[in-house]
Amino acid sequence: MSDAIRKISSGTPWEDRFGYSRAVELPNGLVLVSACMSTVNGRIDEGGPYQQAVTAFGVAIKSLESVGLGRQDVVRTRMYISHARDVDEVGRAHKELFDDVRPASSMLIVAGFVDPSLVVEVEVEAYRGGTGA
Repeated sequence: MSDAIRKISSGTPWEDRFGYSRAVELPNGLVLVSACMSTVNGRIDEGGPYQQAVTAFGVAIKSLESVGLGRQDVVRTRMYISHARDVDEVGRAHKELFDDVRPASSMLIVAGFVDPSLVVEVEVEAYRGGTGA
């Protein structure tokens, strides 16, 4: 791998509008995925907290797969939720996806999201082992 930082786009209009990348891969093998929300075909999946978390993590994992990584390579997750009542449902989705992976993790309660139908957004960080650094 070169010493260049690799920027990954998912093609959503928000990336160009707000000037960010869906994910960034650093030369040391760390891949940082921007906050992902529960979107399907450009529309927000208005399911409950569990379903939104599953969908949002799916968006994040798809980004990792575009660079040859998967959920097994995740070393850190962050879950942002807008209501404390959703802790168990979002936590259940996380456990189902990452129980055997056991990444470092945080769940934070925030004031809200850009769309009021969202109740959760997630971030992941993954590591491509064996690349030096």
